[in-house]
Amino acid sequence: MKILITGGAGFIGSHVVRRFVNTYPNYEIVNLDKLTYAGNLENLLDVEKSANYKFVKGDIVDAAFIQNLFDKENFDAVIHLAAESHVDRSISNPIEFVMTNVVGTCNLLNAAKTSWKGDYDKKRFYHVSTDEVYGTLGEGTEMFTEETSYDPHSPYSASKASSDHFVRAYYDTYGMDCVISNCSNNYGSFHFPEKLIPLSIHNIKQNKAIPIYGKGENIRDWLWVEDHARAIDVIFHKAKSGETYNIGGHNEWTNIDLIRTLCKVMDKKLNREEGTSEKLITYVTDRAGHDLRYAIDAKKLKNELGWEPSLQFEEGLEKTVDWYLANETWLNNVTSGNYQHYYEEQYQNR
Repeated sequence: MKILITGGAGFIGSHVVRRFVNTYPNYEIVNLDKLTYAGNLENLLDVEKSANYKFVKGDIVDAAFIQNLFDKENFDAVIHLAAESHVDRSISNPIEFVMTNVVGTCNLLNAAKTSWKGDYDKKRFYHVSTDEVYGTLGEGTEMFTEETSYDPHSPYSASKASSDHFVRAYYDTYGMDCVISNCSNNYGSFHFPEKLIPLSIHNIKQNKAIPIYGKGENIRDWLWVEDHARAIDVIFHKAKSGETYNIGGHNEWTNIDLIRTLCKVMDKKLNREEGTSEKLITYVTDRAGHDLRYAIDAKKLKNELGWEPSLQFEEGLEKTVDWYLANETWLNNVTSGNYQHYYEEQYQNR
């Protein structure tokens, strides 16, 4: 089987690529990534020389390039993770999110339809999406299920909702074998340090302010990224065509409680007096359209396919902190921008 994984140099994508390359040596894995600021080939140093792995630099918005790639490689399946994913960036530049997340997804769908010529036996298009398409929840016990109506509130979530609808449309209209998963907030190793947890770890190390939106009361369900990659593996191999699965960590935390817990972990790891890092917390103006609460009901995934998260948040958070403290070179290369030269140095002259 030859599988195209898009966005494989990103945070979640690199974990999916690593899992498939290492777990399935009989699969050919082609990692397609544009290498925007969030794409980092240093995330994949441990597998880049594997015999069943190949990297291709390219933009899913370029329809001709995508079709040529499908014609050349003759893919059997697509696991589509490539996306612009930061809500704040979508607020400042929504059109970029429309192009990558909507048009790019349609280009992939159309190339797959053309390449597979209506024969979807042993073919699969797997679209990895987000729980943000569902909108927001109150402070009660209600959770997002696969039947929850879409109600996106940011340009990012609206673009992902649109891409979800196009994937379902290709399933309904053309009979393409398609599956979708909607996941909660991920955390773990190789996370780009613009996001809450890695940004806070970095700032605590540097004794810089930890910015918290509003009063820090927004609630998120946190999923360890390696559990997410395992869920993608299970869904890719076992899900029925046309199905959607929610992937959640069963770990709801307010932002402020999460950061206070992280501060305690960091004080312990850095041999600082308890309470030192918490003094860095700084409340900033809330994000426009900031959803109050996300919570995932992942019972369908557990009951039908047997997946459930392996880590509770405190254990996963400590593993994450340990990884960032042990990988200062990676973090320094990202924060300095040096990681962006890796492709030119290692790939262009091959």
